[in-house]
Amino acid sequence: MQNKIQFSIVVPVFNRPYEIEEFLESLSQQTDNDFEVIIMEGASTQPCDEICKEYSKVLDIKHTKNQITSRSIRRNIGIENAAGNYVILFDSDCILPPQYIATIRKQLTENYADCFGGPDNAHESFNKLQKAINYSMTSLFTTGGIRGATSKTDKFLPRAFNMGFSKEVYAKTGGYDEIIGEDIDLSMRIKEAGFSVRLIKDAFVYHKRRLTLKKFYKQTYTFGRARIVFGKRHKGTLKILHLLPTCFVLGNIFLVSASIISGCAWLLLPILFYIITIFIDSLMKNKNLSISLLSILTSYIQLFGYGLGLLDELITRRVLNKSAEKMYRQ
Repeated sequence: MQNKIQFSIVVPVFNRPYEIEEFLESLSQQTDNDFEVIIMEGASTQPCDEICKEYSKVLDIKHTKNQITSRSIRRNIGIENAAGNYVILFDSDCILPPQYIATIRKQLTENYADCFGGPDNAHESFNKLQKAINYSMTSLFTTGGIRGATSKTDKFLPRAFNMGFSKEVYAKTGGYDEIIGEDIDLSMRIKEAGFSVRLIKDAFVYHKRRLTLKKFYKQTYTFGRARIVFGKRHKGTLKILHLLPTCFVLGNIFLVSASIISGCAWLLLPILFYIITIFIDSLMKNKNLSISLLSILTSYIQLFGYGLGLLDELITRRVLNKSAEKMYRQ
């Protein structure tokens, strides 16, 4: 890499001015402020005009509003209009630590990668449910630690809540498609195109995830369905590992049913062992009894949501021969 890295930050937003305010505030506190910010807003009834105008006093902000409902298209338009040669994607519910930009600039300057991703952490200001959800999304005992906790390039797939790549990557891949799990799909296409991808562990963000339990289940259910879509789009990417949540669901159902039918409570011991493991692990990480108890619930919601979503899509696609890509078009 010969040219100086020039960062353009692209963020899609829709009816979340309060999130953009927190996000822009964290950008205003960066120790390295050499970047532009592109806010791509859809047809919001709660626009963030005034907030962007206020922060434009301290940040280089381009705020674009249009009627486009697809966040994938808005991301692509933002990237196309970026002045920088390296774009960074965030969700609007992210908060950046002050050293974030300085960290990735140093890392990419010393060890350049065409595409990078970073992990997500829980901020001390998060409520108990947000911390429990964050635990479930990042724990070794739920996701296997693949959401930013592994540095193995063959397994790591950057997500759009904390992801960056060069304009050359965008030119060759065409950016985001309008499918569910569009960020993982793009990460796969980036690898297939031969670009270098790496995890920068120190480039973490605080991902607030303003979710209810119901919304969290719906989100993980969608993740499960998307995995089958990826398996068809990207041959050889569906692994045994991805079927484990479905096995977890079926295993729990079997053990509970067998225990009831046989009257043998000992059959529930594997479930009890898993629950205790989650509780202890979360307690050690969060140092809070309430969050640890909530983590049991959010972990089961995640695994059941993902497992049932994958099973549903597997039956829908393979047995009923329906196209999930068309169903997911926005």
